Formats: sequence, structure tokens, C-alpha cells
Amino acid sequence: MNKTESVRIDKYLWAVRLFKTRSLAAEACKKGRVTIDEQPVKSSRMIRREDQLSIKVPPAVKTYRVLDLSEKRMGAKLVSDFLEDITPKEELDLLDMARMTQKLSRPKGTGRPTKKDRRDLDNLKNDFS
Repeated sequence: MNKTESVRIDKYLWAVRLFKTRSLAAEACKKGRVTIDEQPVKSSRMIRREDQLSIKVPPAVKTYRVLDLSEKRMGAKLVSDFLEDITPKEELDLLDMARMTQKLSRPKGTGRPTKKDRRDLDNLKNDFS
């Protein structure tokens, strides 16, 4: 494990694979989407073990507990040693519903649905009814 006492939050979010790039993590901090103890943080904020951080992913808020620290990006299998997802079930359900409604809508400018598209949409709607 790493002997570091604290790490910049943007480096940590990138290292545990919550953001694809460090600049995206820093941008999320700048926009106020990342909070520690209900307080928005800057990307230079140092994070410590056992901190609880929240990331706003509209329409929900995902919550995590820091188990260990790292500045180096790791493989997906190792993330569970460094981070624990403690998001309430209601928030996860909200995210699932948002994904489903996104699948049911058609992008603007794609024209009328074909007969096959319409049948696929009807089948999808019937599966959830």
C-alpha cells in the first residue's frame, strides 16, 4: 500500500478511475460537483483516508469512502482496495431510470423512426410495463 498521508483530490479521482483524465476531475471540482463533508472543494484540496466524498452525476449524487490513497492510476480490479461506494440505493435507482429514459428518446434531427425502430421502441416500452 501507499504510505502517503494526503493526495490532491483531482489526482486521486483520476487514479481511482472516477474520471478519465485529471483535467476532467479538476473541471468537476471547479464546477462544484465534488464535495467533501457537504463542502465543495477545489482541485488542489488534499484528501485523506476515511474522508467521505460525493460527486454530483445529474440527476443523482454518488457517495464514496476513501480507504487508501494513491497518486498513480491503477487497474480497475484494484480500485476496490482504495475506494468504497456507499451511494444509497435510491440514488442508484434514480440513475437507472435516467438511463432508461435516455434509451427511449430519439436524438433530434434523425427523422421519423423506421418500421424496425418503432417495433424496437414498442418492445422496449412493453418490457418495462
